[in-house]
Amino acid sequence: MQILVVAATAMEVAPLVARLGTARSRDSRTRSFGFCGHQVDILTTGVGMVSASAWTSRALAGGHYDIAVNVGICGSFDPAFGPGAVVNVVTDRISELGAEDGDGFLHFDALNLPDEGLEGPKPACVHAKPFDNPALAALPAVSAITVNTVHGRERSIADAVARFRPQTESMEGAGFMFACAINGLPFAQVRSVSNMVERRNRSAWRIPEALASLTPALVRILETP
Repeated sequence: MQILVVAATAMEVAPLVARLGTARSRDSRTRSFGFCGHQVDILTTGVGMVSASAWTSRALAGGHYDIAVNVGICGSFDPAFGPGAVVNVVTDRISELGAEDGDGFLHFDALNLPDEGLEGPKPACVHAKPFDNPALAALPAVSAITVNTVHGRERSIADAVARFRPQTESMEGAGFMFACAINGLPFAQVRSVSNMVERRNRSAWRIPEALASLTPALVRILETP
């Protein structure tokens, strides 16, 4: 199989790269590995949903992949998933896409904008198109939001929870998922919690612990795609 692994930063896949061995650089953002009889290409997009969507779309246009996996860290709204928990994001939405209405907020779905009969997934809320993989299926399935501004204020956190009931948040997930969805490619988003979503407190982030949990989960998925 040909597998595309997409991450925002090199840091998030550095432990995985170390496990995969010798790389062949395809370009400044993509490295190729042989692993368990598969070709694994690791693409680093940069931070943010626009970068994730654009660079994933470019990779899919130039390659012939069987599956794609977005990997990285995330924040958690759900106390059931603390730092180090690895989750499978099956639904992701761009929470800020919409319109202000006085003191209220109208999400994209409520705007009733004309789409001229266009078919295909909508960017506001994307559902995963998972591939058959026991290691992936064993992970807890969660719903997420993708944001341009990471939540770190009590009022905005409360508003997000009331509107969407998210369990996790990232800055790239929905952008990656949308790019895969419009290309008809089976895909998954696998993330490890680095911090709880709360008033910004960088000292409470547990990035090394998150990556230590994420890497073995990814290896198990790549071993049995």
